[in-house]
Amino acid sequence: MRPKGTEKDKAYDPRAGEETWYAEWVAAGAFHADPSRPGEAYSIVIPPPNVTGSLHMGHALNVTLQDVLIRYARMNGRNALWLPGTDHAGIATQNVVERELKKEGLTRQELGRDAFVARVWKWKEQSGGTILRQLKRLGAACDWDRERFTMDEGLSRAVREAFVRLYRKGRIYRGRYIINWCPRCHTALSDLEVSYEEKKGSLWYIRYPERSGGQGVVVATTRPETMLGDTAVAVNPGDERYAELIGATLRLPLMNRPIPVLADAMVDREFGTGAVKITPAHDANDFEVAQRHELPSVRVIDESGVMTADAGVFAGMDRFACRDAVVSRLREEGLLVREEPYLHNVGHCYRCQTVVEPAESMQWFVRTKPLAEPAIAAVRSGETRIIPSQWEKTYFEWMENIRDWCTSRQIWWGHRIPAFHCEECGKTMVEIDPPAKCDGCGSAEIRQEEDVLDTWFSSGLWPFSTMGWPEETEDLARYYPTSALVTGFDILFFWVARMMMMGIEFTGKAPFRDVVIHALVRDARGEKMSKTRGNVIDPLEVIDRFGTDAFRFTLVALAAQGRDIRMSDERVEGYRNFMNKLFQAGRFVGMHVDGETLRELPPGLPVVDRWILSRLQRVIDEVRRGVEEYRFNEAGSAFYQFVWHEFCDWYLEMIKPALSAEALTGDRMRQRAVLLRVYETLLALGHPFIPFLTEELWHALPGERGLLYDRPYPVADAADTDVNVEEDMAHLMEVIRAVRNIRSELGIPPGKQVEVRLKGQPEELAFLSEHEEIVRRLARAGVVSYVDPDYIPVQDATAVVNDIEVCLPLAGLIDFDQEGKRLRKEIEKGNAELSRVAGQIGNDKFTANAPADIVDALRDRQAALEQKLEKLGKNLELVSRYLS
Repeated sequence: MRPKGTEKDKAYDPRAGEETWYAEWVAAGAFHADPSRPGEAYSIVIPPPNVTGSLHMGHALNVTLQDVLIRYARMNGRNALWLPGTDHAGIATQNVVERELKKEGLTRQELGRDAFVARVWKWKEQSGGTILRQLKRLGAACDWDRERFTMDEGLSRAVREAFVRLYRKGRIYRGRYIINWCPRCHTALSDLEVSYEEKKGSLWYIRYPERSGGQGVVVATTRPETMLGDTAVAVNPGDERYAELIGATLRLPLMNRPIPVLADAMVDREFGTGAVKITPAHDANDFEVAQRHELPSVRVIDESGVMTADAGVFAGMDRFACRDAVVSRLREEGLLVREEPYLHNVGHCYRCQTVVEPAESMQWFVRTKPLAEPAIAAVRSGETRIIPSQWEKTYFEWMENIRDWCTSRQIWWGHRIPAFHCEECGKTMVEIDPPAKCDGCGSAEIRQEEDVLDTWFSSGLWPFSTMGWPEETEDLARYYPTSALVTGFDILFFWVARMMMMGIEFTGKAPFRDVVIHALVRDARGEKMSKTRGNVIDPLEVIDRFGTDAFRFTLVALAAQGRDIRMSDERVEGYRNFMNKLFQAGRFVGMHVDGETLRELPPGLPVVDRWILSRLQRVIDEVRRGVEEYRFNEAGSAFYQFVWHEFCDWYLEMIKPALSAEALTGDRMRQRAVLLRVYETLLALGHPFIPFLTEELWHALPGERGLLYDRPYPVADAADTDVNVEEDMAHLMEVIRAVRNIRSELGIPPGKQVEVRLKGQPEELAFLSEHEEIVRRLARAGVVSYVDPDYIPVQDATAVVNDIEVCLPLAGLIDFDQEGKRLRKEIEKGNAELSRVAGQIGNDKFTANAPADIVDALRDRQAALEQKLEKLGKNLELVSRYLS
């Protein structure tokens, strides 16, 4: 399909082509991967967005970078697969549907498990595709024929297979342990599903008297309500302050229960008083101490955050109300020694933000240490690279100190654990399919485990389960291991580490060659986006206003390794202007090329054409290197600089005479051929970054054309590289730029022609003399003269370019009296502003309290003003020569 109206439209309208071209790509099967096709395999599995989600800035960056890689790979002849899909997002999705039920006056318990799960599936079918439709608006070149869902039939089978294999190898076990419990979601959470926030709280110092009547020990705690479940007090064995108390018996305040004083190296002598309460049922460290010392465990807070019967008179109270009540009673009994303000990190459920309660519980765990060791070795050996490399240290630290993974969740939406309990003899069987009877006693009374698996368990299988594992499929053989994973640093442990462990365990190979970690997208001030701050930028709104390509290119241009992106309308608007620049170049090309334009370049090209072809080879190398090294911003910058500043600003201006009706037919045909060659190449070069506009402009060119997406990606040709020509042309352009700068600084009207005098040695001036026509036309010079090296430019404005002095006689060009007045006024105004800015920066109180970005902006402004005033001063000095 060839779009209409490209040549006559004055500005690029992205709405006209984006939807059309995406449909064209899909209809042509452009994104579909075929394992039987030739070419080196290149594959990416998309980090599956939650089925409840909608597009946010993190998704947009992540998907754009993947799309750049997959289009680049496809155009380089690789057999490319980008496999899409969504995650069932257990807790998040269940919460969404429960909120819907609440509006109807229902609870999931009233519906029952089967009916509730059916309701979630119905919601998924009706509303779960939103995020994928939004990815298509971004231009995502995913193979939609292979779309997967973490709870589809094939992946469910893979999850059961993986669980059973791990269980039979002793990698999965069931036991009691301290887990993170959400009283709102009523489920266990992994350590990674707990988000920590710094909160102002209190540290309470409580006296635990000796049972014999002695003073006892003072302990410090931030959670006094848990003391009702204390079964010991511990001190460090090396702490001389408590040496004589070790082995003594204390009386637990408010409960009057005898508890021992014991020694354990876990205790930090610097915290509080150096003595700590031990509550095995409600603290992970205390649980381990209890295991070592064979202490009993007393649970005093239940699944809903309510005090249990073991809390005595406080039973039935909310945990935070109980805290206040306990403190009040301790104060009444004279056992509260003191209370101090205390700043500490408080864990919250990452889904509902409820304060998490550490709780002892029977759960299913994955024994991660033996799984982590080969995953560590894969990165150390280079089988998998983490980019930027500084994230490797973080990966190693976490993996080398990994704790067993609590993988059971007490919710209904998810992969139900394939464990089956015999009601007669109590035996537990772990099987892929439900057993008909107990293999111990033969009873048919079998009950499946109620818990479901942590969402990250199924996500950990994603790179290979989506390709058909455990079956030996063509896709698995062709596309696994995958080539690259593009993801945010925030799920390096949530997901990447687990995929590494699972991939090696079940396939023997690490799932990725490269793991590319991108940074955060922040607001214009560098703040993290959040609904609370009200600074969230909606990608779809940005796309509606500026177009997909401008938005994508902004993300690419700012995606420097290890540096967060500051997003603003001004940045996107700037790159929308770039899209329009490229569009206008397309209109120019369209006016001058037609079906008769030569496809082969004739020999003996002029220097301007040899220069642009040489520069083109260099930018091809720079863009290719940037993409292949995941330095997306460098690739984007190289493309931008070439298109705007070299191709549009210089080359198109230089070749206009050769394209005019007055030019010789042979010159015009040659010029058209070079123009078309360069323009076609840069469209192909930019396609992975800005696919819609480049496809549109490609089809506006003459001749029958297939999709640009199918065109080979440009490869630099050393035969077209000419260092000498590049240096000579760079010198010529610097001379023209010097003239333009003088004209601009002195306010010489653009239409007024000037005399340009070039002073230097003959050999330095030779190239300029040969191409004087370009200098005259682009510098708007009526005359270019070559003056003696001894020439003294007393009343000329001058600039030095390498060994050449560029001189502009000013007599007759400007009104020196008026220009002198203007410059003095500008200097006065600039000095006043500089004084104000310097005063603010010199105010220590202001710089200490003002936001860092404002202080930085003021410093930048100060530097710019100083530079401007220096230039104005030199210009005034020059003008004053004429006034004297």
